[in-house]
Amino acid sequence: MSLGVDPGLQTGLELVRRPITATVLARTVLNRRLIRVTVSAPELDRFEYAGPDHLVRIFLPPRPGADLVLPQTERWWPELQDLPEASRPIVRNYTVRAFDPAARRMGIDFVVHGTGPGSTFARSASPGDRLGILSDGADYAPPQDTDWQLLVGDETALPAIAAIIEQLGPDDRAMAFLEVGDRDDELRIPRHPGVRIHWLHRGEARPGATDLLLRRLRETALPTGRAYAWIAGESSLVTSVRRHLVTERGLDKPQIYFCGYWRRMEV
Repeated sequence: MSLGVDPGLQTGLELVRRPITATVLARTVLNRRLIRVTVSAPELDRFEYAGPDHLVRIFLPPRPGADLVLPQTERWWPELQDLPEASRPIVRNYTVRAFDPAARRMGIDFVVHGTGPGSTFARSASPGDRLGILSDGADYAPPQDTDWQLLVGDETALPAIAAIIEQLGPDDRAMAFLEVGDRDDELRIPRHPGVRIHWLHRGEARPGATDLLLRRLRETALPTGRAYAWIAGESSLVTSVRRHLVTERGLDKPQIYFCGYWRRMEV
């Protein structure tokens, strides 16, 4: 599905600012940790796609087989809190991986691990299942004077980083450092002549429990010129990489976007 959005499609149309109901069209296993769920909704021609790391809030039924009850207005948060707990949907954030406004279709990649609501939904999703979608915006914004980009993340950042690479211009340059379990967890990303991808395998170590990515980054000579860094994944990983770039590599804070997608719980 195309990630390019024709602005003309939204001319004269009111953009959607409330949760909408989407229907599952297909479920695709990308690797042992990533599942893409493709959905459709009539209102997706009015979805304001803003960039490759565009986040959506996903509303899931409170339990398998339960009805999906969504807030109905832009004041969705207080409406959500007022719903009875038994019917209140579960809300999680995910990245838009593919979007085709003309076809009113969207692809969302789920990282599957454990028995969380997102993983459970993605493993069993089938055509006709329903979920709610609400736009939450995008933050990827390299300044005009950027010479090259640094993309850093774990499995949870793969959808956004893959989308970023796919949307780079032919003369853009980037380096990507991606931490996954092993080779089977790597994702096929279209080749770009200006992008070098480093896949880092943590083996049997738990996600978020190693400094593998930070160590490799420290050992690697980075290109000259003004950089723009986009970092996402486990919270402590993101924080340590940002600190390294500021204190050891000399990047100014405005040159770095960082977001902790999740936090490792101690056991």
